[in-house]
Amino acid sequence: LLFVLGTVSCTLFLAVNGLYSASDDVIELTPTNFNKEVIQSESLWLVEFYAPWCGHCQRLTPEWKKAATALKGVVKVGAVDADKHQSLGGQYGVRGFPTIKIFGANKNKAEDYQGGRTSDAIVDAALSALRSLVKDRLGGRSGGYSSGKQSRESGGGDKKDVIELTDDSFDKNVINSDDVWMVEFYAPWCGHCKNLEPEWAAAATEVKEQTKGKVKLAAVDATVNQMLAGRYGIRGFPTIKIFQKGEDPVDYDGGRTRSDIIARALDLFSDNAPPPELLEIINEDVLKTTCDAHQLCIISVLPHILDTGASGRNSYLDVMLKMAEKYKKKMWGWLWTEAGAQSDLESSLGIGGFGYPAMAAVNARKMKFALLKGSFSEQGINEFLRELSVGRGSTAPVGGGVFPKIHSVEPWDGKDGELPVEDDIDLSDVDLDDWDKDEL
Repeated sequence: LLFVLGTVSCTLFLAVNGLYSASDDVIELTPTNFNKEVIQSESLWLVEFYAPWCGHCQRLTPEWKKAATALKGVVKVGAVDADKHQSLGGQYGVRGFPTIKIFGANKNKAEDYQGGRTSDAIVDAALSALRSLVKDRLGGRSGGYSSGKQSRESGGGDKKDVIELTDDSFDKNVINSDDVWMVEFYAPWCGHCKNLEPEWAAAATEVKEQTKGKVKLAAVDATVNQMLAGRYGIRGFPTIKIFQKGEDPVDYDGGRTRSDIIARALDLFSDNAPPPELLEIINEDVLKTTCDAHQLCIISVLPHILDTGASGRNSYLDVMLKMAEKYKKKMWGWLWTEAGAQSDLESSLGIGGFGYPAMAAVNARKMKFALLKGSFSEQGINEFLRELSVGRGSTAPVGGGVFPKIHSVEPWDGKDGELPVEDDIDLSDVDLDDWDKDEL
C-alpha cells in the first residue's frame, strides 16, 4: 500500500459507504477506538479488514454478520474499513482484502484466519480459538507480555526489536547514525513504563519492517545509565526522545499506543526518505510495478522531443521531481512518457493527441483517474495534487477498465531529438520534361 500500506495518507476517491452499520452485530473499528475496544479488551476478537469496493468483501458481508449475531456475548466480531483507515491496515500487514485476524490472549500477536468464508466456518474457528484461550488461562499462561526490569533484561522474543542502550553503547550507536532513533528512557519500577512496554515492543517490530530498519526504537534504563539520564535531563518516566543526525534531540509528545508510535515513526521515515524515483514508461513492467505498488501513480505525458528539445523536456522533468519531493510522504509513484509513444494509454486517460504536457493521477486498484486541468507548473500541479490528497477533484474510470497495451520503447537518451534522415534520390538520369508530359 499497499502500502505504503503503513503510511497515513488521504485517499483519492470518495469512499464508498462502509459495508456495516450500527444496526449490525459487527462492531465498526477505527484508529480512534481500536486500541480501547480490541487491544485493551479481555475478550477474543475476530476482525475483518475490508475495502467497500472489494467484491470478495461484499460477498463475505452477510456471512460475517450472521457469525457476529451467533457469537454475540461470546466472541466479539469487528470490521475495519482498511481502504479508509490505511494506517490501521498497514499496522497489521494487510496486503489484500478481505483479511481476517484473530486477536486472542496476546493482542499484540494477532493470528491470521485461513478458514472458509461461511458463517459456520467462521463460528467454528472462533470457538476453537476461544477454547485455546480458556485452556491457556486455566494453565496459567496468559500469552501476554511480562513487564518490568526482569523482562527487559531477559531479552525475550517479544521485545527482540527494541534495542537496549547503555552509557557505553549509546554514542557509537545513536550519535552520527544515519538512521532515526526513538529512545525511551524508563525506570523498572514505573507503572507507566510497564504499560508502555508492550506497545513499544510491538511498534518496534512493525517500524523495523516498514522502514527497513531506517527508524529504530530503543530503550535506556535511566536508573542504571545515569550519565545518559543526566545528559538529556530526564526528570520523569517514561521520557521518549527522537534523535536525528545533525539535529538536537526532541521530545516525543504523542500518544502512547503502538498505532500512535508507528504513525510518528513513519512520518519521521518519510521526512528523511529520498523522493520517489521518476521513471519513464519504457515497457509494461514499469507501469504495472509502479502503479500496483502505490496508492496513486502520477503519469505525465510530455511533448515530443522535437517540440521541446532536451532543455525543455528537462524543465518539465524538474517540475515533476520537485512535486515528487513535496509529496513524498504520500508514497505515490511517478511516471512519464513522450507524446505518441503510448497512444493507447493516453486515450484511456482522456489525453490523446493534444494538450501536452498533460498529467493524470491513477488509482490502479479502482481503475479511476483524475486529470490535471490547470497549468503544468509547480503551482498548477501543486493545486491539483493538494485537491487529490484531501479526496476532492473529479474522477473518471480508466477507458476499458484496465490498463491498455504498453509498447516497449527505447529510453530517452537525454539528447535533443533528430529529424528522420530521408534517403537521397539521384535525379540525374530522369528526364523531367518527359516525366511531366507523361503525367499530363
